[in-house]
Order: sequence, then structure tokens, then C-alpha cells
Amino acid sequence: MDQIQAMKIFIRIAELESFSRAAEDLDIPRATVSTTLKRLEQRLGVRLFLRTTRQVKITDEGKIYYQRCLHLLAALEETDTLFAHHKNQPSGIVRIDMPHSLARERVIPALSAFYQRYPQINLILSANDNAINLLDQGVDCVLRAWPSEDDNLQSRHLTDLVQLTCASPAYLALRGTPQTLADLQSHQAVGYFFAHQRAETHLEFRVGGNTEKIMLPATLTVSGADAYVAAAKAGFGLIQASKLAIAQELAQGTLIEVLPEYPPPPMPLYIMYPPGRFLAPRIRALLDWLISLFS
Repeated sequence: MDQIQAMKIFIRIAELESFSRAAEDLDIPRATVSTTLKRLEQRLGVRLFLRTTRQVKITDEGKIYYQRCLHLLAALEETDTLFAHHKNQPSGIVRIDMPHSLARERVIPALSAFYQRYPQINLILSANDNAINLLDQGVDCVLRAWPSEDDNLQSRHLTDLVQLTCASPAYLALRGTPQTLADLQSHQAVGYFFAHQRAETHLEFRVGGNTEKIMLPATLTVSGADAYVAAAKAGFGLIQASKLAIAQELAQGTLIEVLPEYPPPPMPLYIMYPPGRFLAPRIRALLDWLISLFS
């Protein structure tokens, strides 16, 4: 059995959670996928997947083997490029996930420069505001506004995004424009929650060198940055968002900044990816470009 080919087949099964989809993606017969996985498990002496008629789920041993395969194949790819004629032109598919606002306002508008530099790389970009599991989703790297708590990921701080407190003109006409933090007693906020996490309805303000949290009532709680901004525009309360995410609304006057003397703390932006000394050149090219974009 070709060990490298077996690793590639195993990786695609893990990422797609399907033998059939892996076979289709690799353009090989499904029987080849099944036979290869069976022989691989026999050779390793462990079960890599739990298989039912409806579902293929990776085991704990499979997750460990997946990470090792990624590192080994990335190292092989990087070694090959050392002597390749087009070593400065990495190629292949890179899957990246990031918040909607970053994709819309910063990354996608700048991608033409990336493709001019790396014409042989194909990006699959998903926009998502909740935390995801890179292994489960088959993603190479993610951008998020919080550091990773997963020991299986490496996290790098890219930049700090300026945040603002704002509301719609209609809301401010009804409730009044707050001039001090004490004025917030008569206001409400749009609540926000991440998937499977407690809703947050407090706002944060920088006062001197400290951060002050103020809890406000919320009649509407949402998930997702687009819904969060839409709720504010519809007059459901105050929100705090990155200036980048609401640039259009501020320019159009559908949202108005309030309490500029007490800005929210900046929002840190991180890029996260599997750890290891070796990264596939196509992934390293995207990471370096993103670092440059946000520097």
C-alpha cells in the first residue's frame, strides 16, 4: 500500500466525514477508499473512524493520526518545493474561515493582489462568526477575535480592531443620546450570543486605564455579526462593534456613534492554524499575506 496515498485518503475522509465524498473529491473508486482505510487501520492496529449507515466520525486515535499526517505531508510538500522550478509559486487549495465582516470589508476586496502574487492557489473561504473545529470542518486556518484555547492549534495575534458604541437615529430619537455612562440607565442593548454559549448583554467602556462593564436589558438577542448590526439599525438598542464591520452604516448614517469619550476596548484579531514546524507552502503563503494585510 502506498503510505502517502493512504494518508491523503484518510485526511479527506476525516475532513469530509464521508467515504463517498472523499472518493469523489480524490477522483478514485469508493472501493479503493474503503479498502485503503481498512488496510491502514489493520496496519496501525487502531480504529480511525466509527462508521454507521448514516455517519462517519473520527476517533480520538484518528484525530491524533490526522494531525501527524498533516505535518508529514506538509513537510514533504515543503521539501519538494525546495528544488521545484516554481518554488516561489505554491499551488493547491487552501480553506480558510473568518467572520463575515472581515471577509466582506477587508479580505475579499484585497484578494486580487493575493491572486496576482499566487495565481496557482485556490481559496475556499467560508464566512462564519462562531467558533469552529478545524478538524471537523476541514479548514486550514481561521481568523477570530479571540485566542485559541485548543492546544492543537497555534495562535498568532494579527492586529487590534477599533470598536465603537453606536445605535440607530430612530433609537436615539426615542431614548436620547447618552452623554455619560450614567445616562445608560435609561437605555437597552442588543444581546449577542455564540453558538452553545451564554448570551452577553453587557457593554464595555474604557475609563482611564480601566475597563468598565455595564449590564443593560435586551429585548432582542441575536447570533452573528450581520444580525447584530441589523438589530441596531432596526432600533433595538446599543451595540459595540468594530469600526471595520460598520463602516458602511456609519457613512450612510444608519448608525451613529455615541460616547466617543469612553471607547470600548479594541478587539484583538488572531489567526489560528495547526501547529508544527512545517506548513504546506500554499498555507504559509496565505498566512504571510494575511499578516502583511493586517500589519
